[in-house]
Amino acid sequence: MRECAKAIKLSGADIVTVAVRRVNITDKKKPLLMDFIDPKKITYLPNTAGCFNSDEALRTLRLAREIGGWKLVKLEVLGDKKNLFPEMIETLKSTEILTREGFKVMVYCNDDPLMAKRLENVGAAAIMPLAAPIGSGLGIQNKVNIGIIRNQTRLPLIIDAGLGQASDATIAMELGCDGVLVNTAIAKAKKPFEMAEAFKNAVVAGRQSFLSGRIEKKLLGSASSPRKGII
Repeated sequence: MRECAKAIKLSGADIVTVAVRRVNITDKKKPLLMDFIDPKKITYLPNTAGCFNSDEALRTLRLAREIGGWKLVKLEVLGDKKNLFPEMIETLKSTEILTREGFKVMVYCNDDPLMAKRLENVGAAAIMPLAAPIGSGLGIQNKVNIGIIRNQTRLPLIIDAGLGQASDATIAMELGCDGVLVNTAIAKAKKPFEMAEAFKNAVVAGRQSFLSGRIEKKLLGSASSPRKGII
């Protein structure tokens, strides 16, 4: 846990997801997450990791609200244990119910622009499409769809799952995303602390690049020096 806390600090993260079903946040006889990561400095985001249907996800987040009063939550309803893709029908249903109950729901989803719009329409607080399967390290596989989602929503857009190296985060930010969620790429890197810091720098560079406005793409070469006044 100490190593995790150090990596979080080096990454510059503002939010840390908390797997309510797996992380100790109540039993004071055992090490508590709060002993290592100060909730006054880092926003805790309870999530539903390991849930495979709407009932499990709803029960988990309602429990999180009872334990810590959390209303900002991450919804994750998985469709299968092999690929860990989101089960979007259950996800959509859960988002609508949780929103009606006063939760602010950040939603793990596929990179389908139509489904992303439906999530927004039922009250999602943030759209969190996968870059690739969870833990795969493949990076963003569908930049076109991510770009479409960015253009159609005013909600925060955060890439969730599948990033493998710092340059993946730069690409996400250059596409106009508001952030990235990273775990495996840092936790399983040969040098996790260095990778955490690399991701921080990559996010900053990517965001600055996006805000700077890239040049137009052209099929032909174009001289950067003026043609007038050539000797």
